[in-house]
Amino acid sequence: MFFHEEGCLTRNRVLELVHKAADTARKTICRSPRRVLLLPPDITRAHSGAGWITEEFYKIFSKEAEVELIPTLGQHVPHTPEQNQWMFGKIPQEHIHVHDWRNGVTRIGEVPASFVKDITNGKADWKLPIALNRKLIEEPWDLIINIGHIVPHEVLGFANHNKNYFIGLAGKETICASHMMAACCGIENNLGRLITPLRACYNKAEKDFLSHLPDMYFQVVMAYNSEGQLGHTGVYVGDDQETYLAGAKASMRQNITIVPPLKKVVAVMQGDEFYSTWVANKAIYRTRMAMADGGELLIIAPGLKRFGEQEEVDKLIRAYGYSGTENVMKLWRTEPILQDLTHGTAHLIHGSSEGRFRITYAPGHLSKNEMESVNFGYMDLQQALERYNPEHMRNGFNTMPDGEEVYFISTPSAGLWATAEKIQHQVDL
Repeated sequence: MFFHEEGCLTRNRVLELVHKAADTARKTICRSPRRVLLLPPDITRAHSGAGWITEEFYKIFSKEAEVELIPTLGQHVPHTPEQNQWMFGKIPQEHIHVHDWRNGVTRIGEVPASFVKDITNGKADWKLPIALNRKLIEEPWDLIINIGHIVPHEVLGFANHNKNYFIGLAGKETICASHMMAACCGIENNLGRLITPLRACYNKAEKDFLSHLPDMYFQVVMAYNSEGQLGHTGVYVGDDQETYLAGAKASMRQNITIVPPLKKVVAVMQGDEFYSTWVANKAIYRTRMAMADGGELLIIAPGLKRFGEQEEVDKLIRAYGYSGTENVMKLWRTEPILQDLTHGTAHLIHGSSEGRFRITYAPGHLSKNEMESVNFGYMDLQQALERYNPEHMRNGFNTMPDGEEVYFISTPSAGLWATAEKIQHQVDL
């Protein structure tokens, strides 16, 4: 298909590439599609522009076809109608469907335990069941377009591509087995790696079970410009692994920032995107390889009002807290709830600093007692905003009036920060 890389892609240029992708799909997949399925990410990735990109695809194909949309939620909280409108513009609500990860999936196969054990060097030894959204699997489609943002990711090395299927539209058993497999491999062995063990499993599953789908990927890469603004730098369109690899290699070059060990990091998780530590903890994942021993990560999260995306996971996090790999793995072997909700168990591992650095939250709607009960520190939100006003901070090093030096990150979910020592064993920069 095609790749387009440019130092700075304007919104209009990205929209032109959307039209080019639509034309390419007509030429290579279906000349006159009657039923089109759009698979964008959810609101936690709205900063990627996926919403208005999806709206443009809808405008193009709705002139000639029935166009449906399923935000690839995984187990995240479904959008409200207002959130759908904010993200997807004028796409009619009746054409936007909610992915039900518990009851709306059908099992189509499994990645054998032998393959999992081999690819993880024995760290995981269970099969990976593949259960995906019924609407995707059971209804006829002439064209399926996956829309997403390639960026370093704590579970898959880099987000997007077939993650849209195997997490975004997956069922509980797939999501749980996947997250636990990634946790067993170690988060710092996943971050910034082109093909993680879990990605290898998904590649096999896509080849074995989804090769018949009339699909294509529209993937973007973003980076900060000299003014500290996040913008598009590449668009990658295709239906194969090369499409993912081209985008991931670009993200590797542009989204991994090498820094010295950082004693104090201030990160902002936007209030209109991040409502739970389940997603706001991206600030931890994307900075942990940069944090100095004994350092502090302060996360300003004005939208934070819960820990888990579901009530049962919220209760799990409140009950066990972020207590480190050794303790969580010990509990996992004996606690039925941790065995049932293994995606939550993996999350407890990922969200811990392993006692190496301090994690402090300045949340909008959770109390000091609540934050400390899960082993996080607490700072009053208004105090945090007054001292570290995001409107006055610049990305990178800042010196406060009293001489405190902090490293500021306005959008942690858009990159990965690491020391050269910690990243060199994974990526060839």
